[in-house]
Amino acid sequence: MTTGVTAATSAATTAATAAMTAAGAALAAANAEQSRGPPPPGGDAREPVTAIADLAPTLQRLRQAWQADKPGHAQRRDDLRRLRAALMRRLPEMADAIAADFGHRSRDESLLADGMTVLAAIDHLLRHLRGWMKPRRVGAGWRLWPARAQLRHAPLGVVGVISPWNYPVNLALVPLATAIAAGNHVFLKPSEHTPRTARFLHSLLAEVFPATRVAVAEGGSEVAAAFAALPLDHLVFTGSTEVGRKVMAAAAANLTPLTLELGGKSPAIVCAGYPPEQAAARLATGKWFNAGQTCIAPDYVLLVGRQRRDALVQALRAQVAARYGGLQGDAEDYTRIVNDAQFARLQRWLDEARERGCEVLPLAAAHDPARRLFAPTLVLDPPDDIALMREEIFGPILPVRVVDSLEQAIDFVNARPRPLALYPFSRDRSEVETVLRHTLAGGVTVNDTLLHFAAENLPFGGVGASGIGAYHGRAGFDALGKQLPVLWQARFGATDLLRPPYRRVRRMIDWLLR
Repeated sequence: MTTGVTAATSAATTAATAAMTAAGAALAAANAEQSRGPPPPGGDAREPVTAIADLAPTLQRLRQAWQADKPGHAQRRDDLRRLRAALMRRLPEMADAIAADFGHRSRDESLLADGMTVLAAIDHLLRHLRGWMKPRRVGAGWRLWPARAQLRHAPLGVVGVISPWNYPVNLALVPLATAIAAGNHVFLKPSEHTPRTARFLHSLLAEVFPATRVAVAEGGSEVAAAFAALPLDHLVFTGSTEVGRKVMAAAAANLTPLTLELGGKSPAIVCAGYPPEQAAARLATGKWFNAGQTCIAPDYVLLVGRQRRDALVQALRAQVAARYGGLQGDAEDYTRIVNDAQFARLQRWLDEARERGCEVLPLAAAHDPARRLFAPTLVLDPPDDIALMREEIFGPILPVRVVDSLEQAIDFVNARPRPLALYPFSRDRSEVETVLRHTLAGGVTVNDTLLHFAAENLPFGGVGASGIGAYHGRAGFDALGKQLPVLWQARFGATDLLRPPYRRVRRMIDWLLR
């Protein structure tokens, strides 16, 4: 058996090397466009680079170890508990690493978004693991009586995870923990744009797991491209829609199953009867948490009723003053833009809006390229063809468009690719139901933002351009395994009679066809 597995894996390894062609090169080019720029202060940003030639042998080692000893309930539970304990102990170190990569990242935002979310996900997995692993009996149907049928959860083998820079621990460890719970081994490629956090993850995982159960590949876009072309048993990628297309192309050579968590322009619809002060408070949390560098941040606001625009603008300005105090001094609660390239992109898009005559309203006086401090900014009634309305913003700029009716808002959303998130604000249940009935998004939070991501019983994933597949909780456990159908035939079954010559059992066939 081992020889056969080795031979099959070697053949797959050869195929993986061959797959690193145009698709992999395109992925490398797309990643390179998001270059890190000069490293932020706080230590050496240079990261160890995994040799591309080592990727396939590492995958082979992980797969052989998994085949030789597939993790059972006790092993999975122990792994998750040790991961939780190690992360809990090293949360201050985690926050320091992320802050160094960003130049400054709100410590509390790191603890909430990259600490609490991972701990909550592991707790949920531990609470439900035994029940999810149990075979589930299903009906075989009367025509197959007395056969019995069941669904068994079967692990896949080695799951690859390519994680992004914006929540570099959360979006690495939640899919990793889910894959471990589902009985797999894991090969992780953290983002090269947060190298200190990648080193933290490498150290954390080496403390918890043997190298034959979890491995980490570090390096830039070339390593990411080669990683995506490996013959993994499943690949989870979180990132932009553009790069997601390249990952899908690279994985296609091996028909690697994918979970793609992408992005897009997630709208907020503020209906006519909703209080602008409460809308502003909740939009401010969704948009300026992590300085807007969130895949499900509200990307633009559709406000029903022009007469309410000034009230919403004033309320948003008041929120910035109350939360960040004008961004004076250290502005410790406000996260910086991750690198110079991202800062320059946001500034370029804002300059385009000004050049096109848009009303641009900075909500704080501080705006410092040297510190990559980008002030929360509103852009009022921007035209459809500027970058801020075509591309995912991924920063603290919030366009606000006035529409005349809820129907107009729905038409605006439906004229664009399906978003990763949608945020209807209304006190009228029928208005919310109208939005839910006539639109489709990856996920919805009603009268707030972001929170559906944190609900472990809700699957998280996009639709169309915003993603393929879903994870979190039971959805992730099922996605990173195989729902194996098993039919148990009895010693004597009526189907034994269904064989030629059929004239002998014609009445039985007629009975089955009724």
